[in-house]
Amino acid sequence: MNWDDTTDTPAPERLVGASADREDQAVEAALRPKELGEFIGQEKVREQLDLVLRAARARGATADHVLLSGAPGLGKTTLSMIIAAEMGAPIRITSGPAIQHAGDLAAILSSLQEGEVLFLDEIHRMSRPAEEMLYMAMEDFRVDVVVGKGPGATAIPLELPPFTLVGATTRAGLLPPPLRDRFGFTAHMEFYEPHELERVVHRSAHLLDVRIEPDGAAEIAGRSRGTPRIANRLLRRVRDYAQVKADGVITREVAAAALAVYEVDTRGLDRLDRAVLQALLKLFGGGPVGLSTLAVAVGEERETVEEVAEPFLVREGLLARTPRGRVATPAAWAHLGLTPPRSSAAGNGQQDLFGT
Repeated sequence: MNWDDTTDTPAPERLVGASADREDQAVEAALRPKELGEFIGQEKVREQLDLVLRAARARGATADHVLLSGAPGLGKTTLSMIIAAEMGAPIRITSGPAIQHAGDLAAILSSLQEGEVLFLDEIHRMSRPAEEMLYMAMEDFRVDVVVGKGPGATAIPLELPPFTLVGATTRAGLLPPPLRDRFGFTAHMEFYEPHELERVVHRSAHLLDVRIEPDGAAEIAGRSRGTPRIANRLLRRVRDYAQVKADGVITREVAAAALAVYEVDTRGLDRLDRAVLQALLKLFGGGPVGLSTLAVAVGEERETVEEVAEPFLVREGLLARTPRGRVATPAAWAHLGLTPPRSSAAGNGQQDLFGT
């Protein structure tokens, strides 16, 4: 329901991955809410954004520039489209990686209509020259277009119509302060609570004409990693299972059986997540162990373990990153049904002062 398009992200290889493939984008276009009142979750953000938009409409002015940050799949693209709809304005969508030169940005800005919303996804990945041009465009609605090269180059000022920039980023810390400070409204998108995801699943099931019981929606929501995009992807896979293996109705039992086929467990861990935990627990006694060693043990690249598996394991309290290496928590031992060795129970793999 509430999630993002990612304009140039490759298809995710994991069912619980938060990036969007072409199938996700097609389904999201049909399920995406059109008004702020239909948007589920992010209550503080919705309340604050509603005030910003209503005040702008009352003044007859364009809305302030908006910066949305948060993990993929939480609704940044959806909110940008809602902002345009609430302001009765068209929207243009592009991404930071697509703007490699200042001229690319100048071409987009010069063709904007008055009041138009420009959505810039992954804004932190924009090139530095384009970023510096954006400063003036946001603040003064003007850009300087350089004509010619060398000593004979001339800067021609180009006036822009008032517009609203909506920037989205998954890594707000990479935005330079001068750019961040030019946004009139900033919001951080939080992960969803299970009861919010249940509402997402129910709404999507209704729009997809899927029969689902409340306990079935709860089962899917509980394995969705707090992300609406993942909840909707799991819903589609469970729907397929229900149509082939059951009577088409999604109950708790059907949802659990379907997700077992796709190797998504009760906490939303998939094969890669469990492989990392099992290697950490069974091969290294719970750690500490270095990242490179752990990656070799699971047969994956170091970057895959660090950037794909670890963030969710850390957020779930199953793994800790320490100066000495990766360490499993008691929750990890409990989740896999294993008994920690005595040394691990006493100090996460570190012996006490007397070696006991």
